[in-house]
Amino acid sequence: MVLAGQPGDALLAAVGRLMNVSLVRPADGGDAASALRRAAGITSPYVLVAADPLAEVAAQWQAMWELSDTPRGSDAFELRAAEALASWRAGQFELPDYYLVLAREAPPGTEPAPDFYLGPLRGLRPHRVAVVAASETPGQVAAVHTALGSLRHGRWWPPLPEVIDAARHFYPGALSPSANGTAGSRLVHDS
Repeated sequence: MVLAGQPGDALLAAVGRLMNVSLVRPADGGDAASALRRAAGITSPYVLVAADPLAEVAAQWQAMWELSDTPRGSDAFELRAAEALASWRAGQFELPDYYLVLAREAPPGTEPAPDFYLGPLRGLRPHRVAVVAASETPGQVAAVHTALGSLRHGRWWPPLPEVIDAARHFYPGALSPSANGTAGSRLVHDS
C-alpha cells in the first residue's frame, strides 16, 4: 500500500510503530519502484510504502489544473506519464494494492484543489483509494490505523495505460462517487 501525500517524519515514525504494520521508505538514492519491490518481499498484514512511482505523474496532473498567470499545458504531465509507463512496462513496479491518501479539509467557501489520487484514481477504483482526513500527527496516526482496518476489497487496477488515459480525460470539476456512494468530496490532497 502506498502512503500518498507528504507524510511528516513524526507521522512515519508513529505509523512504523503500529502493530502489524511494516513501513518501507526508499533507500538512500533509491526510488519508489525499488521501495515497492522491497515491500513485496515483506510478510506483514500491512506494508506501507512512503513513496509512489506515480508521484511525478500526480504532481504534473495537478499542476495542469492550477490557475495562474502562467498557462500550464499537458506536456509535463505527458512526459512524466511516458516515463512511468516505460518503467511499468519494464517490470520495475506494479500498482500497489491500495493508495492511502493523506488529505485535509478544504477551507469553507473554497473549491477543493484538483487531486490525482482523489480524482482519476478514486474514480477508477473507489475501493482501492482510502482517505486519511486529519491534519495533526496524532489524528493522522489514528486515522491511518482506522483506514487499515476498514479496507474493502474491490476490482484490481486496470493496466497503467488505462489509468493514465483516465487521468487525461478526468475533469476535476466533475463529480465522482465517494467511497460511501455520495457524490463529491471536500477533501484535498496535502501537497
